[in-house]
Amino acid sequence: MQSLGYRYQTIQSRLARFDRFLQTRPDLEAEPLKVLVREWANATSTPQHAMDCIDTGRVIAKALQRNGVPVEPPESPRGLRGAVKRSQRRPYIYTPDEVAQLLKTASAFPSPRAPLRPIALYTMIVLAYCAGLRLGEIVRLKVQDIDLETASISVRDTKFFKSRRLPVTTTVMTALSGYLHARQLAGAPADGGSALFWNIQTSRGYSQIRVSKLLVQVIRDSGLKPLPGRAGPRVHDLRHAMAVNRMTAWYRDGINPQVHLPYLATYLGHASIKSTLVYLTTTPELLQQASERFEVFGAHNLGESVGGESCE
Repeated sequence: MQSLGYRYQTIQSRLARFDRFLQTRPDLEAEPLKVLVREWANATSTPQHAMDCIDTGRVIAKALQRNGVPVEPPESPRGLRGAVKRSQRRPYIYTPDEVAQLLKTASAFPSPRAPLRPIALYTMIVLAYCAGLRLGEIVRLKVQDIDLETASISVRDTKFFKSRRLPVTTTVMTALSGYLHARQLAGAPADGGSALFWNIQTSRGYSQIRVSKLLVQVIRDSGLKPLPGRAGPRVHDLRHAMAVNRMTAWYRDGINPQVHLPYLATYLGHASIKSTLVYLTTTPELLQQASERFEVFGAHNLGESVGGESCE
């Protein structure tokens, strides 16, 4: 798959995990693939782990079959996919007031040894919420990707090996302009190929892991996320909020959202509309806007079907 141009990193990681498990179980050496996968799945009790094991086993079975080795692929137990879906965390849709609180917290983030960090975190949140950028896309931005004259951002070689150029709002450009000015005063490299979000402590760009930890801390400091565990809103939920709020705004402005879904999919960098639909978590306002639109549509069509008379 990698020779065909796919990253294929997730499966590669799972295969390595499967290999490490089998090295601890020499007693399974003579067992068929289905048994190996079953034992690996039983090592951890979560539905997601079991599903990952089965998917990995199927990849191995296909590879063996292509090489002429007859092997029966593992089957998914009934109800497992439903259990996985139920166990997944629902996206958290930030309200405008909560985003304002995040931005306020980021601006006051304690960082005496890296004075550029608060405004950097502020700008990252703006890009995630207003432009819907993925965390990986944010940390890979270069100075040359920001075009202040055309009010646009170039997102290069991202997921699915796609690049896109995004027009952004005045709010986003104001934040980027302010950050670039602060970045220049901090003595960061001025060449276009340097990392946009520059870490003064390491004299290079931030890593995705580091940025993730910093933004999670901002969410916690703002009071939206509890201190222990993985509960509460996530950084990636800002991207979900962007998609839902855009859909709600279309309803509010009387725009047919179905017609504009391809534009939203392209803006978010999705391969298809199906991926975008995953982001459209139903909120009370979105449901209300959709209900009102359907009521107008339904009443119009009902009136036509009964000779123009309305039915109340």
